[in-house]
Amino acid sequence: MICLLLSRGLLPGTQLCSVPRQRLHRLASLQNVRMLTPKKVQSLLYPFSQMEPYLDRSIDRSQFQHFHPSVEDMMKAETLFLSSPSHKIDYCISAERLDHVPVLKPPEVCFIGRSNVGKSSLIKTLFSLTPEVEVRVSKTPGHTKKMNFFRVGRAFTIVDMPGYGHRSPKDFVDMVEPYLFTRENLVRTFLLVDGSVGLQQADLIAMEMCEEIRRPYVMVLTKIDKSGNGTVLRNLMSLQDTVRRNTTSCFPQPLLISSLNFCGIYLLRCFIAHVTGSISLTDTSLS
Repeated sequence: MICLLLSRGLLPGTQLCSVPRQRLHRLASLQNVRMLTPKKVQSLLYPFSQMEPYLDRSIDRSQFQHFHPSVEDMMKAETLFLSSPSHKIDYCISAERLDHVPVLKPPEVCFIGRSNVGKSSLIKTLFSLTPEVEVRVSKTPGHTKKMNFFRVGRAFTIVDMPGYGHRSPKDFVDMVEPYLFTRENLVRTFLLVDGSVGLQQADLIAMEMCEEIRRPYVMVLTKIDKSGNGTVLRNLMSLQDTVRRNTTSCFPQPLLISSLNFCGIYLLRCFIAHVTGSISLTDTSLS
């Protein structure tokens, strides 16, 4: 019943709507990013490098670098997010209940988090190489009222879940809990936390839920562009300490993301490609 605590105070659902076609963002592809200065490339591909100078020398850096793929591996993962006639990326279906969702064979990853934490914005940025994909984004909290499924060819499916907390759907429990507990092809859950404010009580409850499910999940610190490095670092350290002390199913390295400036997007694409078995990486850690 942990899900019930996340679902209080909610309004009815709305429909997914399309977005107009648009040009590719200049940072959508690593080809363009690699033309920037080395320092800028480092910060975009490995966001922790921005925080590292502010850490005390006594703190072990390796806990933030368990997943540290090469640029070549990120380039390989990026090709999966580029649509083609033989690898179509598109919106698949929206559903209010799990029994409304067709059986999909490819592995799935899902994104959950508080309302307005940036789930839809993050997914939209992941798909920035294929901007015609319909991903609904709103500045108003709680606009995602259904589970939205996006197919990435035959490789995997990305699921945008409704937010918990403020204005989340009235049937949040019936929607989210059965999916997380029973979806056989779910290989990873990404639990998003607002990096500008840090862990909230609702996030701690969500972590308890993920621990109860006993399936692998990853913490993602979003909106790292909204605050200074000092604030983000404090929130990152607090999150990392909570993960270390209170979890057994959580990946030990929180991922840092800014959907606005693409910081960490390339690393996340690579992580998704890796955990879904879509690519084989030459190396996944910093030696």
